[in-house]
Amino acid sequence: MIRVLLADDHTIVRKGLKQILSEGIRSIEFGEASNASEAIDLLKKDPFDIVILDLSMPGRSGLDLLKDIKVLKPKIPVFILSMYPEDQYALRVIKAGAMGYMTKDSAPEELVKGVTKILNGGKYVSPALSEHLLDLVQEPSNTESHQMLSDREFEVLRLIASGKTVSEIGTKLSLSVKTVSTYRTRILEKLHLSTNSELTRYAMQRKLVD
Repeated sequence: MIRVLLADDHTIVRKGLKQILSEGIRSIEFGEASNASEAIDLLKKDPFDIVILDLSMPGRSGLDLLKDIKVLKPKIPVFILSMYPEDQYALRVIKAGAMGYMTKDSAPEELVKGVTKILNGGKYVSPALSEHLLDLVQEPSNTESHQMLSDREFEVLRLIASGKTVSEIGTKLSLSVKTVSTYRTRILEKLHLSTNSELTRYAMQRKLVD
């Protein structure tokens, strides 16, 4: 029996994933988590063969949860299923230990293919992402400035661009206002920007925010 943990805050998404995977893979059962703490609790109690993780959940981000999973259960493969375009997050999560990345608008058969490949010990990225990664290797000068940000800086960038205040970001990420302000300063310097409005424009033009 293959045990899959589905970590996504939308019940309808989890239901759809269960239906797709049940039709494509034999002898499969599921655990379900709607936030990071539920996912960690389930991983501590029950054995799983793979975690399918959404990046956008309440509380701790999916990227933070990925890192927690790799510490708690380093041998469990994690497959990221996200609404965000591959070129914005895939390389970042793969560096953090994910075994694959897929957008939620992918075909159902691709999901089954990706999960099966990972369960067999491989990694999954789409052909388009493979080509993008090859371009980055061959022409590193094409790398956009935000891809050089640390994971925490990237998260703060997205939250600022989403309209969150420094204090709201601090509360969400369990950071002091001073620390968030320091991250903001670093981000502006690295992106060669001056104001939050310029930062927001930068993020929206590159579809880094919803």
